[in-house]
Amino acid sequence: MRFRHADGSVVHLAYCSNVHQAEDVDGVVAQLARFAGPVRRRLDVARLGVGLWLSAMAVADLRADHRSIARLRDALAAQGLEVVTLNGFPYRGFHDPVVKYAVYRPDWTEGTRLDHTLDLARILGELMPDDAVEGTISTLPIAWRMPWDGDRAARARVALERLAEGLAALDRTVRVGLEPEPGCAVETTEQAASFLAGLPTESLGICLDACHHAVQFEDAAALPDVPVVKAQVSSALRSADPRTDEHLTAYVEPRFLHQTRERVAGAVRGVDDLDEAIAGGLPGESEWRVHFHVPVHAGGPATTQDDLRAVLRRLLAGPVPLTRHLEVETYTWTVLPPERRPDGDAGLVDGLTRELDWTRGQLVGLGLERID
Repeated sequence: MRFRHADGSVVHLAYCSNVHQAEDVDGVVAQLARFAGPVRRRLDVARLGVGLWLSAMAVADLRADHRSIARLRDALAAQGLEVVTLNGFPYRGFHDPVVKYAVYRPDWTEGTRLDHTLDLARILGELMPDDAVEGTISTLPIAWRMPWDGDRAARARVALERLAEGLAALDRTVRVGLEPEPGCAVETTEQAASFLAGLPTESLGICLDACHHAVQFEDAAALPDVPVVKAQVSSALRSADPRTDEHLTAYVEPRFLHQTRERVAGAVRGVDDLDEAIAGGLPGESEWRVHFHVPVHAGGPATTQDDLRAVLRRLLAGPVPLTRHLEVETYTWTVLPPERRPDGDAGLVDGLTRELDWTRGQLVGLGLERID
């Protein structure tokens, strides 16, 4: 979907396809017809944005055979879909039975990550609509925090310098954003701004994931001076009284990592997973925020939807938008507690539609004009 900001620029809204399991091009094409097309029709819009997640296998296929690019482009057109952004964070196996720490490899100290990201940028340049001003890619926040030292930080910075050089050589403008995440070498937007200092802001910035932002208890009003390449519309699990919250254990599951944070004496303390917090890793004397992406349209005290609203206001309510690419990213539909999981394909299409419709309403409420 597209919206017009008061300054005249176009703001794109998409949903992230990493919610679907697809490791190869055949799988990606199939999911467009199975999910994205039906979501567009349910929303009754002429075109819908899809933030594609392309695994290493799919990227290799697309780079090896240009006919695969044409096939993917035709599949998007057939379903009334457009792509201006890619999720370049997971490398492969995002729907394996256990993902956890594996999602952070390869990291930005490894040459494979640089090569993969530049390949994604080249593919995006061929998939983007002709009238798109730029494309964007989100990537992991350098690396998981362990092991980490000055040598690894220096290697990662050199890799980002080479990334900027590679992006500058492309025929189309593509920007890459580090996505701060709890537990990583870059956990917060402030840390991201520090790490990116001195690097080319024309091509590098941050991807602000509203769920991660809320889990770290960050304040949208205090956003540092760093380019927001894209923003992920997401909401975290919240528990106001974790000592008595009987529902928390239902969110313990084996696939994804659910970093948990508590503010203690003014400082943010954390553990790497929810089961660790429940077992006593956090005191539970005040509110917990959990890196578990919950449907963004589901409000109430058990989510950080209010923080998400604040992020959207900060990014889009001003005289100029601080980002022009928004991506709804609730990849956890299939690992929600059983009573909250969608019922088959139709249930997932309904859930994704509700998320996008809620987000559309927020943008219109902020003064953006629908032009889809």
